[in-house]
Amino acid sequence: MDFKSIKVLLADDSSTARQIIKKELIQMGFDDQNIRDAADGEQAINFLGKTEFNLIISDWYMPNMDGLELLKKVKADGRLKTIPFLMLTSESERERISEAFESAADQYIAKPFTTAPFQQT
Repeated sequence: MDFKSIKVLLADDSSTARQIIKKELIQMGFDDQNIRDAADGEQAINFLGKTEFNLIISDWYMPNMDGLELLKKVKADGRLKTIPFLMLTSESERERISEAFESAADQYIAKPFTTAPFQQT
């Protein structure tokens, strides 16, 4: 699969996590120029209003607007709701995983992670 043209929005309050995920995506073949990173859900919403993305990867716990709230806003927006949404977090409780899927997350990835879930989307 050619990932070069896929535009990714990566939301995580940890700059280190964003750097690691971005590096992994680039190694998989994503174009560095097509990966935009946001420090929280509010910044992600701002970017979504300006750019069309093909994939959203979001951490669960972030300040200002967490990943679950971001997910709900994306899936409630007719223009954005079809964008695949990967929830990324260290959270592994079944109840939280269920909550993400009930809110229409396309994939749930627990930290530490491998690149396999990214390739399934």
